[in-house]
Amino acid sequence: MRPENQSSVSEFLLLGLPIQPEQQAMFFALFLSMYLTTVLGNLLIILLIRVDPRLHTPMYFFLSHLALSDISLSSVTVPKMLMNLKTHHQSISYVGCISQMYFFIVFSCADNLLLAVMAYDRYVAICHPLHYTTIVRGELCIFLVVGCWFFSCVHGLLHSLLMGHLSFCAVTIIPHFSCDLTAVLKSSCSDTSLNELVIFTEGGLFFVVPLSGILGSYICMAVTILRVLSIKRISKALSTCGSHLFVVSLYYGTLAGVYFFSSSGQSKDKDTIASVMYMVVTPMLNPFIYSLRNKDIKCAFDGFARAKNFS
Repeated sequence: MRPENQSSVSEFLLLGLPIQPEQQAMFFALFLSMYLTTVLGNLLIILLIRVDPRLHTPMYFFLSHLALSDISLSSVTVPKMLMNLKTHHQSISYVGCISQMYFFIVFSCADNLLLAVMAYDRYVAICHPLHYTTIVRGELCIFLVVGCWFFSCVHGLLHSLLMGHLSFCAVTIIPHFSCDLTAVLKSSCSDTSLNELVIFTEGGLFFVVPLSGILGSYICMAVTILRVLSIKRISKALSTCGSHLFVVSLYYGTLAGVYFFSSSGQSKDKDTIASVMYMVVTPMLNPFIYSLRNKDIKCAFDGFARAKNFS
């Protein structure tokens, strides 16, 4: 294949999910139901936090932005994947591919940073409960959330601009169901050493720093709890941090499985399937994780349902 610069390439070809043609209708229904669950579940979380005064706290303020990020993350990739399954038209335009990659990086990075901010919030609530309201003020919450979105946008813009300098073959095939950064890089016909260096350094920084903040927060919380060990303190800590800890484990576990423990080039199908966990399953599960054992969310939902019934 002859290499052409990016301005000459009109579209890429997404290979999609490794499923048999006779199974595509079943998987279309499955992923459509998962996507609708993701959108409706996270929208419900945002709505409850918005309308119930009891949820107007820093923790739920951060949770509402995490829910918004999860909706956006799924909406970047899943609708295109569903359309490809339905129409069997696997192509995506060059501009569409770069745009999808940019927004996916932005929302996945926002998830990462918001989880770190939520860990800090839980750290203050457990380790400095008497000073919580003075430390985690409304101004600080807004500053932290704006910072998460700002740095996420800068992170996505950097990788998108670097991608714009690469050349691609006349017919570029991406072995994935979306324009994943690493998959697009592997499909380029030009030298990608600079892109890989930036991913390793700057991208690694965006992974390590939030994760270190989360781990540091939980280590401090564990030390505080163990100083005066009691069933009541442990139960309170689990009710306060259990949902967040589970989401963190799910998020970083799937992320590590996709990007750090990915299969060899001989097993690209397994990498694509692993990406489904990170891009589709995790955003769908977050509303259930935060609501199933959360009394505040349950009470807000009951009050919302009763108000709707009376109206």
